[in-house]
Amino acid sequence: MKESVYHGDIRKFDMSQLSPIDALAFGFPCNDFSVVGEQKGIEGVYGPLYTYGVKALKKFKPMWFLAENVGGLRTANDGKAFKKILSELKKAGYNIVPHLYKFEEYGIPQARHRIIIVGIRKDLDVVYRVPSPKPYKYIDNTCRTAIENPPIPADAFNNEKTKQSPHVVERLMHIKPGENAFTANLPEHLQLNVKGAKISQIYKRLDPCKPSYTVTGSGGGGTHIYHWKEPRALTNRERARLQTFPDSYEFIGSKEGVRKQIGMAVPCKGAKIIFEAILKCFADMSYEYIDSNIDE
Repeated sequence: MKESVYHGDIRKFDMSQLSPIDALAFGFPCNDFSVVGEQKGIEGVYGPLYTYGVKALKKFKPMWFLAENVGGLRTANDGKAFKKILSELKKAGYNIVPHLYKFEEYGIPQARHRIIIVGIRKDLDVVYRVPSPKPYKYIDNTCRTAIENPPIPADAFNNEKTKQSPHVVERLMHIKPGENAFTANLPEHLQLNVKGAKISQIYKRLDPCKPSYTVTGSGGGGTHIYHWKEPRALTNRERARLQTFPDSYEFIGSKEGVRKQIGMAVPCKGAKIIFEAILKCFADMSYEYIDSNIDE
């Protein structure tokens, strides 16, 4: 396995080392497309990295591909970035189906909205359809169920608790489940002196009766995800549960590095639903589907 895994900067990677491939799944960095950032789009440092996915498609001509990014991709550069990316994927030789997936509708215990583009090579008589969320309607996807059922083993990987300062603990004690530092009725000495703050996730505690809010790769400035009952941030293993990683999956790196790995990932069970739909299309198997909610 180690001989088949390459880890490095894609801008310096020699793709000729790779064997032929039948499928390609890639996620290009979202930093320049996220609505939380400056939305520099393809004019940013990371925005142009999608071109390496296009390069791989042209070189290997896989039967299908899947590309993932944040919902803000549609509005970056006044919508021009998204149109350019779709155009280049089509020109690489693929019929594409972009869709904004709301993973909480698919039984995932997290409100996570991501654009996923599926492409099928144009010479193949295969049509991809977006899987319907209807079969997952009655799944219990509350964050409490995800984190507590079953209980996380005491010796689970990546389950170290974050040390909270007495000041943060006191603040959290005044914040009810589902509230954040700006919606809670905090005493003056616990209020945040931040002007024009728009990020609703600052010191936000989970609502145990709902899916979690979006798990991100950041953690500073009160943007950890906070437990609904205990006055603390979630552990990385609890965050991984919200991303539907199995407890047996071990993340390697510092606590902060692991937090980023988890926050940048696609929910495992959500990815499985989409991959299975693609394979069913190739196998000519039926499944419930819906129309894409994004016009090309």
